[in-house]
Amino acid sequence: MESISTAISNIFSMLLYDPKAPMLFSSGLFWLLFLIFLPIYALLKNNKLRMSLFVIAFSLFFYYKSSGIFFLMLMGTSLIDWLISHRIAACAKRGYRLAWMWLSVIFSLSILAYFKYANFFLWNWNQMVQANFQPLDIVLPVGISFYTFQSISYVVDVYKRRIPPTKSWLDYIFFLSFFPALVAGPIVRADYFLPQIQKNRRATGVEIYGGLWLIIIGIVKKAVIADYIAQFNDLIFNNPGAYDGLQTLMGVLGYTMQIYCDFSGYSDMAIGLALIMGFRLGINFNSPYQSRNLTDFWRRWHISLSSWLRDYVYIPLGGNRKGTLRTYVNNFLTMLIGGLWHGAAWKFVFWGAMHGIGLAIHKACKPMLKKIPDNFFTAIPFTLITFIYVSALWVFFRAASFEDSVIIIKSIFVDFHISYLSQFWGVHTEWCVMMLVLFVCHFLSSGFILRCKHLFIRSPWIVKLLIFLIAVQLVITYMTAEIAPFIYFQF
Repeated sequence: MESISTAISNIFSMLLYDPKAPMLFSSGLFWLLFLIFLPIYALLKNNKLRMSLFVIAFSLFFYYKSSGIFFLMLMGTSLIDWLISHRIAACAKRGYRLAWMWLSVIFSLSILAYFKYANFFLWNWNQMVQANFQPLDIVLPVGISFYTFQSISYVVDVYKRRIPPTKSWLDYIFFLSFFPALVAGPIVRADYFLPQIQKNRRATGVEIYGGLWLIIIGIVKKAVIADYIAQFNDLIFNNPGAYDGLQTLMGVLGYTMQIYCDFSGYSDMAIGLALIMGFRLGINFNSPYQSRNLTDFWRRWHISLSSWLRDYVYIPLGGNRKGTLRTYVNNFLTMLIGGLWHGAAWKFVFWGAMHGIGLAIHKACKPMLKKIPDNFFTAIPFTLITFIYVSALWVFFRAASFEDSVIIIKSIFVDFHISYLSQFWGVHTEWCVMMLVLFVCHFLSSGFILRCKHLFIRSPWIVKLLIFLIAVQLVITYMTAEIAPFIYFQF
């Protein structure tokens, strides 16, 4: 009896929130719970109400395991937004609808501003008045930036009559708390996702196996590649100036690929999980480092965020409808907001501003660039220039401070010796091989990648099982001592 009570106690403790070990898609506990969740979900699928209640309960539990008591704030926010959306729909006069919309937007942004930016603003204020700064003891709820943007887009779309408000609060909280996309996106639009809830469609066999393919790819990207190459990258960024230029450059290139594998790996898993359940979240990454210019990069990187910024910031600011100069200003302001969305620090503001400047320069050069032939020989230098620019800006994104970023970049130019390359290869052979394979895979054509996916879907179950077991073995071989959190959890 004592062993049974001990086992029950251990299971109960596993289900409690642990701030030191938030639930991740790459953790064993999540997959154990998901394997229990899936057959029950399948049994309840024919009854939309029961299915919705079950998914909402699991999503809220998932958020509780990720962010503790803040799951109650998510519920409260969703209820207030839902009630306001009905007030907006009921108002005949545009002015009243506008007032209700801004009330909801300000409410959502105020919560985000308090948790994410309060200490940032207080620090800057204290710097101006030369006071002693004591940071507030604020815990940032996981994924608050993502579901806040979803909430804002829903209310704005109701105001603009693009969509009607959901008849049931359950449908809205289902949309806002849907666990695959809850803590790190993709940012799902209401007009895209809500009709899927109403249809309550079962996943086809192709979708289930396609989802499994994405999950396997996502796990390999995150738990194998990103977490492994991060070990060397962290040495460089945690000790700026302590390594020669070649090692520093490798660390920068490593982080460039790490952040892609980390975030796109999470997106792949999220999209795959949703697909198995019969829901589509849309593509979020499309080989971004193949981009030939910065505009193309932002059409391929974090697509759900860049399209959100375009539709809810850039276009409302005037887009490209108010002259050339205003277009550049709108681009700059949009990317500035995008940078601040990523984090409450001046390094993120600088990162966003430089992307805004880069976009403006590209738009200004478009008439000249159109005269250059678009072929393989011109694609290589343009892709390389874009990659170098993006990689250099990732330094400011990753480094602990602006000063550290300058030290890292300076080290590459001042203390670089190509003769050290063979020595570096000898010491970090596995890291170098993994990076080379990663670069090659990233630059494969989308057609080839799609064919691989279809081959997996059509393959016998024993082949699927073998591929899955290989992925598991790779995770076991390369996983670090502790499960590393996803980079975008902090946003």
